[in-house]
Amino acid sequence: MRVVVQRVRSSQVLVDGQVIGSIGRGLNLLVGITDTDTTAELDWMTRKCLELRLFPDGEGGRFDQSVQEIGGELLVVSQFTLYGDCRKGRRPSFDRAAAPPQAEALYNQFVTNLRSSGLRVETGQFGAMMQVTIENDGPVTILLEREAESG
Repeated sequence: MRVVVQRVRSSQVLVDGQVIGSIGRGLNLLVGITDTDTTAELDWMTRKCLELRLFPDGEGGRFDQSVQEIGGELLVVSQFTLYGDCRKGRRPSFDRAAAPPQAEALYNQFVTNLRSSGLRVETGQFGAMMQVTIENDGPVTILLEREAESG
């Protein structure tokens, strides 16, 4: 599982020109699911996204607070292209991305896990062409990755 975490002042997602999800201060999460992901990866990623200290305690301070501690919001957008392999040729291969039925089930579970925090969680539309507007704060962008344990 890969998640691009962006600290934002605001973010929104549009489908067919209509806003379907919008947040203020918080985190924009672009989520990629691979074919080996399980609930173990979802649980780890949920905790990491909620507890990662990416927000300053004061003006220009260190990263001392998590999205939970500031009462921030989350916009979660599925993005299979995070598993694009560009090592060969000029067109990315998406062989490692989970098949849509598996990816959608895990994505929905991830969203449910995040909502259990009590924070406001908005989403994109799985499988749709989306336009995402991100007002990155900092900018702060972190790539999180968790692979299934082998064996």
